[in-house]
Amino acid sequence: MGSRSVSIQRAWRGNGAGGEAPHRPIMLAIAGDSAAGKTTITRGLVDALGSDRITSICVDDYHCFDREERKTKSFTPLHPDCNYVEIMEQHLQLLALGHPILKPVYNHKDGTLGRPVLVEPREYVIIEGLLPLHSKLSRACFDTSVYLDPPENIRYEWKINRDTSKRGYATEAVTEELARREPESAAFIRPQRACADIVMRFDREEGNTDPDSTLSATLMLRPTISHPDLASILTDDHRPAMHLKLSRDDDGKPVDALHIHADAPREITRDVEQAIWKQLGVDEEVPDSLGTIDATHRSEPLAISQLILLYHLFQARQG
Repeated sequence: MGSRSVSIQRAWRGNGAGGEAPHRPIMLAIAGDSAAGKTTITRGLVDALGSDRITSICVDDYHCFDREERKTKSFTPLHPDCNYVEIMEQHLQLLALGHPILKPVYNHKDGTLGRPVLVEPREYVIIEGLLPLHSKLSRACFDTSVYLDPPENIRYEWKINRDTSKRGYATEAVTEELARREPESAAFIRPQRACADIVMRFDREEGNTDPDSTLSATLMLRPTISHPDLASILTDDHRPAMHLKLSRDDDGKPVDALHIHADAPREITRDVEQAIWKQLGVDEEVPDSLGTIDATHRSEPLAISQLILLYHLFQARQG
C-alpha cells in the first residue's frame, strides 16, 4: 500500500459513514537517536491521558537480531538492515487504519528477542523509536511527527547513565558503541529531523555546566501543521518563562522557535498552559502530571513541550 493510499484510507475512515464521529486513531511519531528522551516524552503523555486512551509502542522492537547476533554484524541497530522496516511499515499502516497488530518484542534489558504481543490501537497511538520517520510510507501514517534533537554531549551523558544503570553495560563499552554508531546515526537517524513537524531540543542554559540542572527547551514549530496561536498568548509578562521568535530552518525558510527557560516560574507556565488549552475548547482540564520527571522533580520546559503535543493530539481528534 503506497503512502498516498494510506492517507486516502485514513481520511475515509476518519470521516465515518453518514457523518459519524471519527473512529480511526490519532497517530503521533516521536523519533530520535538512542537516549534522546523519547521514552520520557512518551511516558508523560501516557500518564497525562491514561493508558486506556493511548497505545504506545517502540519501533526498536523491530530489530532483526538479538544482542549476541549483532556482535557478528558489520552494522548497528541504527541501520535499516538491522530492522524489519517493511514489517514496521505494514504494522504502522494497520494501526493508522484502526487495526490490531502482532508486534515483535526486543528486550532492552538483556538484548534478547521475546514473544510477539497483540497491540490494539486506542484513541491515540504514540510510536517512538529510532526509525519511525525513515520512509515516506511510514511518515504517511502520522498526524503529527516530532524529532528529539538534544546536543550530542547531553545525549551521550543520558545514554551512558541509562545503559550502565539499566542495561548492564560498562561505561567503556557504551562509549565504544557510541563511536561505532556515529556514521549510521548521521546516515539514517539525523536525516529524520528534516521530516518532523516539531523539533525539540532540551539543553543547558548558556554558561551552565551542572549536569543535574534543569534543562531549557527549544521547540522549532514548522508550518507543516497548525500550531497553537502562541503569538497571541505570549506577552512581555511571560518573558521570564519563555519567548517566541521567528527563526530560520536548515533550508533557510522561516520557522517559529519557542524557547522555554530552565527556571521558568510555575505561576507563569500555568497561565500559558491554560491559554493554550483554552484554544482547543475541550472540557478536560490540563493534566497535572505534565513535566513529571520522577516523584520529586518537575520540569516546566518539559511540561510545556508535552502540553503542545497533547494540543496536537486533541486538535487532530477534533478534525
